[in-house]
Amino acid sequence: MMRSRFQQGLDELRTKLLEMGGMAESAVESACDAYAKRDAKLCQVVFDREKTINDAERMIDELAVDLLAMQQPMAVDLRFILAVLKINADLERVGDQAVNIAQRVLDLLHEPGLDIPVDIQRMTAAVTTMVRRALESFLTANAEVAQAVLEMDNVVDRMKDEAFVTLVHNMKDDAPHVQQYLDALLVTRNLERVADHATNIAEDVIFWVRGADVRHGADRGKAPGETAS
Repeated sequence: MMRSRFQQGLDELRTKLLEMGGMAESAVESACDAYAKRDAKLCQVVFDREKTINDAERMIDELAVDLLAMQQPMAVDLRFILAVLKINADLERVGDQAVNIAQRVLDLLHEPGLDIPVDIQRMTAAVTTMVRRALESFLTANAEVAQAVLEMDNVVDRMKDEAFVTLVHNMKDDAPHVQQYLDALLVTRNLERVADHATNIAEDVIFWVRGADVRHGADRGKAPGETAS
């Protein structure tokens, strides 16, 4: 009976975390949509969503701790709960990055329109895909999908670096619009940080599934199913 309740708790934990992941991903998309449209109402949606995400984070933490206290979990279940706790924190920070982007939008509401020479929408698509795939790897316990997320991080890093060079150049040549270029630069940095959190989630999935610690590039080349020694 105790084991059955424990398994139900694990299932509930998985469901709650995936719901929170969906909210965090949606918050980033709404924030970037607000940036593209300079839409204050969408910014408010992001601010309201942050409160929901924060509430979800606390609920998941409490549920995870309760499960740890319920019984001594087997190794794979223990890794799962520890991974959930870490993923939970990363998803909350994804929500924070969405808020940061929305705040940049509020800075721009009274600025004149300007064609920013950086493809924010392309970067947004890449970053939200990383978050989505990381959550997919968690749902399916698929370390190969998680591994693909790690590789996508390099693409986003290149986008951020290219945006930095372009925007700094424009700041020098177009002084009257420095603030808008700076806000665009901050948005790309926020998106890059979302990608970092997606990478963290993927690493935690690999830890859960394979028992391998792949942070900082360690053991990333291990074959599926191979565990760290």
